[in-house]
Amino acid sequence: MTTESTTPAEAGYTPAPAASAPTVTAAIRHGDLDKKGGVPRRKTNLVILGGSMIADGGEGSMATTLFPVIAAALGLATSALGILAAVGRVVGVVAGPAWVFLSKKIGRRWVLAIATGFWGVWGAAAGLAQDFTQLLVLYGVMAAGTAAAHVLVPEVIGDSFEDKKRGRVVGWVYGGTAAVGALLAPLIGSLANIEDGWRYGFFFFGALNVVFGLLILAFYKDPGTGGGEEQLKTFSKEEREAASKITWAKVRKLLTIRSYLILLVSRLLSSHMLLSVFGVTMLVQEFGFDVALAATVMAPFGIGFLLGNVSGGLLSDWLNKVSVNYGRIAMLQAAQLLFAVFAFFTTQVVYGGIMPYLVLFGLCGLAQGLNPAVNRPLVMAIVPPELRGAAFAIFVSIIESIGFAIYSVLGGALAATIGLQGVMLWIVCGVMVVNAVWLSLLYRPFKKDRLALEADLDARRAHILDAEAHGQAI
Repeated sequence: MTTESTTPAEAGYTPAPAASAPTVTAAIRHGDLDKKGGVPRRKTNLVILGGSMIADGGEGSMATTLFPVIAAALGLATSALGILAAVGRVVGVVAGPAWVFLSKKIGRRWVLAIATGFWGVWGAAAGLAQDFTQLLVLYGVMAAGTAAAHVLVPEVIGDSFEDKKRGRVVGWVYGGTAAVGALLAPLIGSLANIEDGWRYGFFFFGALNVVFGLLILAFYKDPGTGGGEEQLKTFSKEEREAASKITWAKVRKLLTIRSYLILLVSRLLSSHMLLSVFGVTMLVQEFGFDVALAATVMAPFGIGFLLGNVSGGLLSDWLNKVSVNYGRIAMLQAAQLLFAVFAFFTTQVVYGGIMPYLVLFGLCGLAQGLNPAVNRPLVMAIVPPELRGAAFAIFVSIIESIGFAIYSVLGGALAATIGLQGVMLWIVCGVMVVNAVWLSLLYRPFKKDRLALEADLDARRAHILDAEAHGQAI
């Protein structure tokens, strides 16, 4: 980490008159922006990273979608699913921040290629597990690679797109990956009808990850820090990064941003992911469906998640335009309450066949899909560019993982006493209502924190221009 830079006045001289601001045209000419005034190859980057996230998701879904057959093969109880899911997220508490730290040393391109690509060898190895201990260890190591995408992809989006576009971009990336994952869900479920099919699934997705690692090395071009900020995008990548050095003072300041702290608690209260972990198993154990049929509900869930992300992204950006200080907050609050309502009718009512569950899981996916397109842009709007990787490491890898681990272990343990329906009622529906109420605290400090970041970015722009002017005078 570097120390805080010294301003020209503090160094003992008077700055020369500021040079004229660099223009978009100049930045295009020097290759720092494309012909439309955006970060070069930003769409290509997201397509490749989205593909690697699909492969990561495929590996992770093997344990949840095919758990009944894995349990039969290895002699496991239902509580083992909660332990697997928890370990997969607890690993991220350490792995997420570690990948962020490493990305500052060797660059995001190499970290993304290794962690979201070549790390797939561990997923393939999980297919060779002969008992629960081996599966648990290999699944945990595999999850360490997945943590990199959770913290670095939002950072790449923030560095590639302006605030007014971030909602829809996040929506397409997360929604698109979820949609492909949903289409793969029935295929993954069909592996239950093949002897050792779950092992073949791990082999396939592990190999697919390695392929995307090669694609990242070949085609990914890092946007650099601050490329998505209106105040900084016309400067070169080197100038932006020089003005955005990470310091210990800045890291400490991250945990003093009130809006960010409120969002962290909200993330801790986000129990909706438990439905995707235990949903298929609940349909098998509580409602009597076979594994392959129950797994089909994940397809509409994924499609709903896609629609939620895409529509949520558009709605997020529109509400941000209508009210930059309150629009996205209201949407995030509504999304929590909407999911609680849909989850109640999905898990607490017994229907005659699979069709109602297909519809309701789709609606749950829709409500859950509203979240990434609004909470990620909210974090980006109040956290400086160079700290967003650290912010998302805490937001997703640490806080979300801790909450997810607690809910998964608690849900698996309580399933034996109150049943999975009871788990869904109290841990999913109940906690999500509490989350919606908690977000009411975000309205007051968000405006202040957003304006503070805008002022900081304006100051950086002025500092770069002043430094350029002084250099010319010398």
